[in-house]
Amino acid sequence: MAKLYLIPTVLSDGDWQNVLPSQIHPILTNTKYFIVENIRTARRFMKQVNREINIDECTFYELNKRTRSSELPAFLNPIQQGFDVCVISEAGCPGVADPGADVVRIAHEKGFQVVPIVGPSSILLALMASGLNGQNFAFVGYLPIKPNERIREISALEKRIRNNRQTQIFIETPYRNNQLISDLLKTCSPSTLLCIAANITGKNESIVTNTIEQWKKQVPDLHKQPVIFLIG
Repeated sequence: MAKLYLIPTVLSDGDWQNVLPSQIHPILTNTKYFIVENIRTARRFMKQVNREINIDECTFYELNKRTRSSELPAFLNPIQQGFDVCVISEAGCPGVADPGADVVRIAHEKGFQVVPIVGPSSILLALMASGLNGQNFAFVGYLPIKPNERIREISALEKRIRNNRQTQIFIETPYRNNQLISDLLKTCSPSTLLCIAANITGKNESIVTNTIEQWKKQVPDLHKQPVIFLIG
């Protein structure tokens, strides 16, 4: 029976074999239908895994914020016809902090088998390396863009830490990282722990946990870098 494969991708530039399992190679090689966040990025990733893949023989469906929900069921038509389909996100694991979850939900509704392939998740890797509570945590995605709303949300997240001992994990658009750090430093208690995990699995990876008071002494410049933030 045909399946829906969830294919992880690398988080940073480098040899895919350092972070992904070898089974990625035959799955990508033998599949002709792909649901991807970005076609150009997906094609480049596939060629890195196997230069012999004939990209022109493959069909790509683009799934991102511009995709209408009414289009999604048709992306899974090949499975009904007996052909495997792969979901590939821009970075990391499909369905986690990306639009892939929508098409996976439809696959379950249709009774299709969904097969997740092991791969790097920047969220979990950051949590593992943070030293913060890994027994009780929440990933809350992006914080509000408007400064006043963002500060209120930071205060609410810090309250969850105090009341529930729950690590709070969040992300920001890379060009707004420095604004978020500034708001964290002026809003959070001096004793609150902040982990900043940047460029995970990359050559310039940096994962550091300090108190807010310590971060104020040396504020990092993370403009346009991929970062995961954790407070606990």
